[in-house]
Amino acid sequence: MSSYETSTASEQGWPLSSREWSVVGGSSALMAINVLLMYVFVVTPLAGVNNYLFAYPIIGVLVYGAAITGGEIVAERGVEGGDMGIAFVGMVILQLAFGIFGAGVLSFAPRDQQLYILGVTAVVTGLLTALIATYVYARSKTFESWGTFANYAFIGGVVAILIGTFFEPVLIVGFVLIFLGFMLRLGWEIWRVRDQRNASVALQTIGVYIAVAGVFVHVLQIVMRVLARR
Repeated sequence: MSSYETSTASEQGWPLSSREWSVVGGSSALMAINVLLMYVFVVTPLAGVNNYLFAYPIIGVLVYGAAITGGEIVAERGVEGGDMGIAFVGMVILQLAFGIFGAGVLSFAPRDQQLYILGVTAVVTGLLTALIATYVYARSKTFESWGTFANYAFIGGVVAILIGTFFEPVLIVGFVLIFLGFMLRLGWEIWRVRDQRNASVALQTIGVYIAVAGVFVHVLQIVMRVLARR
């Protein structure tokens, strides 16, 4: 048992409640839309946005980071304020951010392989999500610290990419840290779904979706590299 995990009683376990299934279904639907957007955007000029932003990697990270953070804030404020129009704007920002980034990554693959690559990425992401969810639900512990560790990983990743912008070998460290940050964020979001049963389903759906999307785009990059070496 990790010394960072504080023991706490959890009454929730398997099978999932209807509220939890609502979060799973909602976040899965949002992720499916995002994957579709990646496939559509890849044949548009939007697929070239990454080429400009990541000419200096730190610029790309800051722009997408700002878009994701901003989209989340807007969406959550819309939900909390009961303004679905504002919430929709926030979701559009998030969908565009992940969709354009993913399309830029996917653009390096031949068109006839892109669906296959997205499929493999979806399967791997699903397996990682299932493993993290199983771990969280199997342990009657709080995973609140994972949210803190995720933030540290994100900050460390940005710093590493800043250094890597001028000293390229360090870029891989930034990639690993940000990927780790999204996986920790996913575990934290799943824990919130498990234990915070009175929280807003919409807010939890947004949180899980962002974490899964972050994991997805990182797995996509790994799948692209693996296939490129075959």
